[in-house]
Amino acid sequence: MWINYILLVIIGFGAGIVISGGVFAFIAVIGVVPRLIQKTNTNDYVRVYEDSITLGGIFGAISLVTDIRVPIGLLGSSIFGMFSGIFIGALAVSLAEVLNVIPILTRRINLHVGISYFIISLALGKMMGSLIYYILPGFARYK
Repeated sequence: MWINYILLVIIGFGAGIVISGGVFAFIAVIGVVPRLIQKTNTNDYVRVYEDSITLGGIFGAISLVTDIRVPIGLLGSSIFGMFSGIFIGALAVSLAEVLNVIPILTRRINLHVGISYFIISLALGKMMGSLIYYILPGFARYK
């Protein structure tokens, strides 16, 4: 019986590592981390960025395989939702920038003033979506 659990953990962890590797490769290709470092002038903290992304991927793989529950409460959920929204917003903006969506969109709708507000609103919208997902009871169904 316990061999089934061990095999399940090995297969699930391996699958999570493969998916995480794909996500890391995607993040590296669109250049989220270098852009964040460049925009925030935090060249001394490159290692912190890389370690945070790696540990997030590892924790995500482990949390999908096991039934770990972290009692962080409403405040912890709010903080987690905020950081998730920041990450997803940065990822979406980086992807849009790589695909040149923003320059094409601003040219088509004649938006020359306020482009920074447009980008910030994209990121804030993603953040609010994450907050709603994690804070509203019953919005996301857990095990």
